[in-house]
Amino acid sequence: MVVDCGSGTVDLTTCKLLEDNKLSEITECTGDFCRSKFIDKEFINFLRKKLGSNAVDLLIENNYGQFQCMIQEFFRYVKLPFTGDDLNFSYDLDIEEFPDLIQYVGKENRDIMEENEWVIEIKYEDVKAMFDPVVDRIINLIRSQLDSIRNIQGECSAIFLTGGFSVSKYLQQRIKKEFQNVVKKISVLMCPIAVISRGAVMYGLSSNVISTRILKYTYGIEELKYWMEGDPISRRLQNGRIVRFHCLAKRGTKVETNQKFTTFFTPPFPLQTRVSFKIFITKEYNAKYCDEPGMNFLGKLVVYFPDSGLLDRLLLEFTFGQMEVNVSVENETNGQRYSTTFELEDDY
Repeated sequence: MVVDCGSGTVDLTTCKLLEDNKLSEITECTGDFCRSKFIDKEFINFLRKKLGSNAVDLLIENNYGQFQCMIQEFFRYVKLPFTGDDLNFSYDLDIEEFPDLIQYVGKENRDIMEENEWVIEIKYEDVKAMFDPVVDRIINLIRSQLDSIRNIQGECSAIFLTGGFSVSKYLQQRIKKEFQNVVKKISVLMCPIAVISRGAVMYGLSSNVISTRILKYTYGIEELKYWMEGDPISRRLQNGRIVRFHCLAKRGTKVETNQKFTTFFTPPFPLQTRVSFKIFITKEYNAKYCDEPGMNFLGKLVVYFPDSGLLDRLLLEFTFGQMEVNVSVENETNGQRYSTTFELEDDY
């Protein structure tokens, strides 16, 4: 299992190493916005309680550079060294090192801060309260992945932590304490930030590194069918048709590289010179309509037929490559094949 703990998101994927040194993804890739930046956000909320929300807002608005210096100091002296072992852990944040902030502090908080000589003590309990909500969510993600592995593979032999947040000693110790009796090897990759870029380059230079993957989405196209008894009357069009979502590949399906998914369809006009498909994706397993909540329009694919002829029955082949989806259309009347490629965007 690879747990990529970035500053933006945490993403998990589990693969099986095959005999030919290829990887077979055995579980659906999961993730969440339990990013390390949430810890920074909790630190900012901590400052708001000590100095007043207005003071912090004015510092961000008027002296953002100084605000960032404060965040970096928190990272260097609190966030990074915190392990959770030392119950006496504390750090004194000297607000006088950030003079622009002092002018924004209101009278009530100013009196308290002057009494404390403009020093804010950040104690063990304060830091732990900043970390725990994020770390707990990461642990729950790992536990969910392990449950999926048990249903498929039996056990997980290793967990590798990578990404910027994986350098946190507290995160490392919490994960090891939670899963050390379940997973034999739990380790942090060397240079956990650089390893992401290194892996991306290796992936781009190599071919067929990934043997199989688990689909994160259900893929399908928009299709026009005759309205049938039992269909929602509100969806019936004036011409007696209904627009449906036609599933091509379902979420959770294990897909080999260049595996084909096929379906047949009949064009509405037999002598047309092109066919277009609206491709949609969803997290749902059994979607029916293209306007359901969570349905996302991936793009339109247009296939041109340069030679005129009868288009009675067409075979659509949907193939998942390494980084793209290939679509091939065959005219079953004359055997002519027409190919095009639909480039995937973002995380799709």
